[in-house]
Amino acid sequence: MKTDTPQTIYLKDYTPPAYLVDTVDLDFSIESGGTVVTSTLAMRRNPLVSARPLVLDGEELETLDVTVDGAKVPFLASASSLTVDHLPDAFTLRTVVRIKPDGNTRLSGMYRSKDGYFTQCEAQGFRRITWFLDRPDVMSTYTVTLHADKATYPILLANGNPVANGEEANGRHWAKWADPFRKPAYLFALVAGKLDGLFDTFTTASGRTVQLAIYVEPGKLDQCPHAMAALQKSMLWDEERFGLECDLDHYMIVAVGDFNMGAMENKGLNIFNTKYVLARADVATDVDFENIDRVVAHEYFHNWTGNRVTCRDWFQLSLKEGLTVFRDQEFGADLHNRQTARIREVRGLRAAQFPEDAGPMAHPIRPASFVEINNFYTATVYEKGAEVIRMIQTLIGRDAFRAGMDEYFRRHDGQAVTCEDFVAAMAAASGFDFTQFMRWYNQPGTPRVAVDGHFDEETKTFTLTCTQANPRASDESPYLIPLRVALFAADGNLLPGSERLLQLTATTQSFVFENIAVEPVPSLLRDFSAPVYLDFDYTPEQLTVLLAHESDPFNAWEAGQRLATQLILDAAAAIAAGQEPVWPASFVDAARKLLQTQAGVGNFGGAAFVAEALTLPGETTLAELMSVVDPDALHAARNGLRRHLAEQLEGEFSGLYAGLTVNEPYAPSSEQAGRRALRNLCLAYLLELDTLSVRQLALQQFKTADNMTDQFAALAALANVNAADCPQREQALADFYAKWKNEALVVDKWLQAQSTSRRPDTLATVKALTAHPAFDIGNPNKIYALIRAFGANLVRFNAADGSGYAFIADQIIVLHDRNPQVASRLARCFDRWTKFDAGRQAHARRALERVRDHAGLSRDVLEVVTRALGAA
Repeated sequence: MKTDTPQTIYLKDYTPPAYLVDTVDLDFSIESGGTVVTSTLAMRRNPLVSARPLVLDGEELETLDVTVDGAKVPFLASASSLTVDHLPDAFTLRTVVRIKPDGNTRLSGMYRSKDGYFTQCEAQGFRRITWFLDRPDVMSTYTVTLHADKATYPILLANGNPVANGEEANGRHWAKWADPFRKPAYLFALVAGKLDGLFDTFTTASGRTVQLAIYVEPGKLDQCPHAMAALQKSMLWDEERFGLECDLDHYMIVAVGDFNMGAMENKGLNIFNTKYVLARADVATDVDFENIDRVVAHEYFHNWTGNRVTCRDWFQLSLKEGLTVFRDQEFGADLHNRQTARIREVRGLRAAQFPEDAGPMAHPIRPASFVEINNFYTATVYEKGAEVIRMIQTLIGRDAFRAGMDEYFRRHDGQAVTCEDFVAAMAAASGFDFTQFMRWYNQPGTPRVAVDGHFDEETKTFTLTCTQANPRASDESPYLIPLRVALFAADGNLLPGSERLLQLTATTQSFVFENIAVEPVPSLLRDFSAPVYLDFDYTPEQLTVLLAHESDPFNAWEAGQRLATQLILDAAAAIAAGQEPVWPASFVDAARKLLQTQAGVGNFGGAAFVAEALTLPGETTLAELMSVVDPDALHAARNGLRRHLAEQLEGEFSGLYAGLTVNEPYAPSSEQAGRRALRNLCLAYLLELDTLSVRQLALQQFKTADNMTDQFAALAALANVNAADCPQREQALADFYAKWKNEALVVDKWLQAQSTSRRPDTLATVKALTAHPAFDIGNPNKIYALIRAFGANLVRFNAADGSGYAFIADQIIVLHDRNPQVASRLARCFDRWTKFDAGRQAHARRALERVRDHAGLSRDVLEVVTRALGAA
């Protein structure tokens, strides 16, 4: 049985709301059998829209009463709408509904978790709470009253400021909250639970005191201080960098273990996945600490870029998300290590967004259409969206960008606006013409820039000729692409005056450098100045010069990545043809030099950079560069290079491992984190040799580590040991779970270490773990750690016999109705199925068709699967 094709929604069909809601008064009576929600709305007709009936959105609501101005009125209710006709120009609508959050497994709307009740309303969850015009361009002021059993739910929170509270009969109590700022429904939030709180304050630049609170499950307060410090740092940074001060008297963060997303910026009441709040040296890694900094900042920064100025419609999602990701990237770079931050951002972009841009779910950062908006919370909207914002700053400069932000808020504070509105403010502040640049907002796909260099000895000129193309675009019009470049002499010296920002505006365009005495080595796309593929026929010698001498840390790293990429792809081709790969000594020599100096290159470097430089390109990134992917050959090639480096550099790796021990109390500082990263990289390389002594070394680190970074690095490295008999691996896995089985987030690491393992028996392990007490099919974090992580395991998910495809399809079918958002994210594992050989494609097609033909398939999953099948 095939599911009916759901309706497609188009940007071009946008119309303003027929009615506006000035005030919203909500009353929640929370009971174990269900919650009664009374909504009182002060409404009026939109004078800009012709008269029509009022149609409200709703989902899984039991309607108990509907009145207009105190009188019962006829209404028409369906599963998704409530229609009322013959209304005056202004009126008060009161509805009473019953919802059942205890049975809400979708975690959208109001739902029950172990410590109480929580909400998630973005994008369209508010309609699962009450009848409403559930769209972001309807902005209202909210007053919320909560009633609940005091012993069970002592904490009652909502957006804004506490107004009043009191006791009720039968051990119940109530609390009233008022938010002074107009907001769309997706920013509504409430929490009713038994939680512990960490409290502090922040004094703004204007001298106001803001009350800060972080609420977590009982017993976890000692894991909150880092998140509180991150919040205070982000508040100060936003004042200093953008002049944006916190506008609230109270700012609260609540952590919950059952959450589909990372975190949510509800006005003044952020609700977070525990993953991005809880941290302590023994339970969180350096990466966890840095992620908490970035995510706390991201949600706080949304208070202005997303809340004070919000999206007119969901097609404009990148208006708030791309901009806010850029802001949290800049904050993270300032707080930690700007050099390596940019490297990690691009590594992630290439691993997630570039494949998305080339796959069936490709879309512009502002999509033209969607079936289910939840499917468009993507790497394209977020990370590519941030790259587009970064290009604006690159083109006009940091000062003009700040002036553009000021102008944006001056024009649009308190409004729901579009991407054009943001760019217009930037243009007004800078005088820059962004007409051609808007192509970045409206076209899918990753542009490819091919560059050719020509040196003329007679005229002493060097000419770069750039040609751009994007086969996924709807037409051949060129983009405006900012291209940072520099020229180096063969001895590594930067040629004076050669650092330039080129603006590529034509399909083919040449740029001439004068007074160039000898043929230079060009450094192109420095700092990754545009999200493009860049093709230049570098020789290994030229790349070695850049790796050793480039003053731009990103391009120094990029030179090493290009060298490694070509070696691995050549080796994969050789292995597929039954030949032995060849590893040139020059690459080993370059790696040895990095390890021996530890100072990196030029005027930057350090352990953190060396660790990034010696991390080989990931298999997913490499696969995008192959016309037909042979995952087994690619896997063997990449691991072959790792083993070759381990064999040739065993002495260097061993020496550095011993010398990089951090002999001071743990701190998640960039300097300490860099040393740990390089030391653990050395251990991982040494384990490629798989000797008993190295296994014991890894087990010793596992046992004696005083922090989760080192302990988990040892566990993950041992989990990759291929040998059938590895008692050290089994001991580490058993001991880790025994020690941390009551720490949910640490157990997620244990699950992921096994699901991402390169061992041939990984699928069997993952299947067994689905029945383990550590796994919970109702918890998104567990699903992401075990099942989604397996789907990202290129070689094991894409097994030649189709077993990986069948397993993921089974899980999608189990989850599609229980939690459609999570199920659709699992379905995205199939995005690149057409990149593989005919045999694998046949297995993948059968798996996708089995999901598509499942009775009653959710529209979230149906959209993803249908588009995947349509890509063949």
